[in-house]
Amino acid sequence: MASLAPIASNAERYFEALAVAERRALHSYFDQHIVEDDDLGYFALDEGDYNALPAHLTNRVVHTVRGGMLDEF
Repeated sequence: MASLAPIASNAERYFEALAVAERRALHSYFDQHIVEDDDLGYFALDEGDYNALPAHLTNRVVHTVRGGMLDEF
């Protein structure tokens, strides 16, 4: 029997990660990425946690929210 729960759960995880990324971006100089993961579904990743995103993470980024703070002043 097929179940839609994993699909709904995966979509919910995406929107939860998006909400986290949008909240973080408001108070960050760094971009916030939503990364697709086989085990977790989706999660938010702060670009400031890495000097440059490793290729294994870059290839799984599905959406980016730009950091909201400017470092020009």
